[in-house]
Amino acid sequence: QVQLVESGGGLVQPGGSLRLSCAASGFFFSSYAMSWYRQALGKERELVASISSTGGITTYADSVKGRFTISRDNAKNTAYLQMNSLKSEDTAAYYCNTRVSRNYWGQGTQVTVSS
Repeated sequence: QVQLVESGGGLVQPGGSLRLSCAASGFFFSSYAMSWYRQALGKERELVASISSTGGITTYADSVKGRFTISRDNAKNTAYLQMNSLKSEDTAAYYCNTRVSRNYWGQGTQVTVSS
């Protein structure tokens, strides 16, 4: 069965950095695009970044362009989200996503940006 397990969240000061990881299993990872979403308290879940199956195409929400970088290591079945210059408005639960016949989600990892 498809499993996505996020890690790497935590508490960080404004301007700091974090790298999230998403370990995938149960499907042929290198054949599927991967995405990161986030959901802040009281708000809808929003798409943050996506990466194609080979990693050659990446897209970002306007709010994170130039600060976040999505990447993947198909040999390790893992996707990453490098987050730099973090702001308080980046505080949210971050979810890994893929679509293998249907949407699959991880359990989420909390990122809190606060001084």
